[in-house]
Amino acid sequence: MIKNEIGARAGAIWEYMNKINKDCTLKELKKAASMKDRDLYLALGWLSRENKVQFYVKEETEYITLIQ
Repeated sequence: MIKNEIGARAGAIWEYMNKINKDCTLKELKKAASMKDRDLYLALGWLSRENKVQFYVKEETEYITLIQ
């Protein structure tokens, strides 16, 4: 996958999370994004590097939240 595709997928994830305005589990996000694991993780890495998302664990479940 090329850099532009990763950026586009990262943008789609950011837009989805901004629209629903709540934290997501990785499982929920994967289902909503309809992406392969590799593509999802690359996009989340992109967003993390840009300080757009944060990860946390609650009751053994991983969550992703937007940084506003």
